[in-house]
Amino acid sequence: MTCPGRLFLNNLPASAELLRTERLLVYHLQDYAPGWNAMFSLQTMFGKGDRFYDLLEASAGAARDGAKALQALLESHGEPMLLDGFRAARRREKDLAAQISEGLVNTFVTALDREDIEAMSSALYRIPKTIEKFAERYVIVAERVEGIDFVSRAGLLMSATEGVVEMVGELRNGMNIGRMRKLQDRLQAVESEADRLLLEPYRTQYLGSDDPIRAMLAKDLFELLEKAIDRCRDVGNVIYSIVLKNS
Repeated sequence: MTCPGRLFLNNLPASAELLRTERLLVYHLQDYAPGWNAMFSLQTMFGKGDRFYDLLEASAGAARDGAKALQALLESHGEPMLLDGFRAARRREKDLAAQISEGLVNTFVTALDREDIEAMSSALYRIPKTIEKFAERYVIVAERVEGIDFVSRAGLLMSATEGVVEMVGELRNGMNIGRMRKLQDRLQAVESEADRLLLEPYRTQYLGSDDPIRAMLAKDLFELLEKAIDRCRDVGNVIYSIVLKNS
């Protein structure tokens, strides 16, 4: 009769989720805890390898939803009712982060290193958090900053979050350093363009404005947009470092 442990091992997916050392661990554990019940427990310990990919992709999607909500808010010139969209994205991101933390505690073997999953989750959480800060402040001062162009910068933020979604999604396809490098370069280009565009409103507000309060409010809002884009860059840096480490 075929040993249950061997059957379980043979049915493991031949992908990056389970490395050779982890497969050998199953053999050793079977020696000390033989039987079908032990193997069922092992399946529970190992969990589904794609679960963390699903959660991280959903987290990236929540960040993109926050950027979409920002565009709608700017188009409405600060409609307070639209703040619900930011709060929903933030709550969703917070819930996903909690699920990832819980999963790391309850899962014995993970698709990626635990510290890498935690770093990615933490970096992703900061994106909608920063976007929500912008939205809350913009609603308060929308009339005072009327006529200042935040839309083009919000468009860059949208591009940055889409880049994050693409990079996170690419992880489950393997550690393709060439592909990931292209995505990282694209994200860095968006950040550089945002930095360049930031200088223009600074010059206009400081040199051409006779309303110092308006200038300071605009500066605060532009810096929050820049910070949100920087958060996207941070996620890209974390992902690229993971790929470099595992390639």
